[in-house]
Amino acid sequence: MPIRFITKSLHAYLIDYPVAIVLMVAPFLLKLGQSNPPAMWLSVVAGAAALLLAALTDHPTGLIRVIPFWLHLWVDRAVGLAFIVATFVFQFTGLDAWYYLVLAAAVLLSTSVFNAPEMGAGQRATFGTRKAM
Repeated sequence: MPIRFITKSLHAYLIDYPVAIVLMVAPFLLKLGQSNPPAMWLSVVAGAAALLLAALTDHPTGLIRVIPFWLHLWVDRAVGLAFIVATFVFQFTGLDAWYYLVLAAAVLLSTSVFNAPEMGAGQRATFGTRKAM
């Protein structure tokens, strides 16, 4: 399996909506907010925003496809960076800090390192074939 395996479809079906739901539910299950109350609500707000973003993105599960997928990825990356910044600005400690730092790493890895580049129609037709010399 190549390192860049998260395609647009995989991102749409297996990441966007499930992650948004987890972002809204996990803080309550994990009882986040022990070090600082915003630790709970930052995730809930990010989850609600993620649902809206997924619904507005031009990908297979988008409901109103007005946001291009490349912009969706940049918004995801910005959220990952915001989780890192929030951890230090709000001085999260313990589970609160770990939660946001692990989330940030997962978001940044899945939208950058593991994200497969989009291929145009011409590239798809020749993908995996070798040219004769």
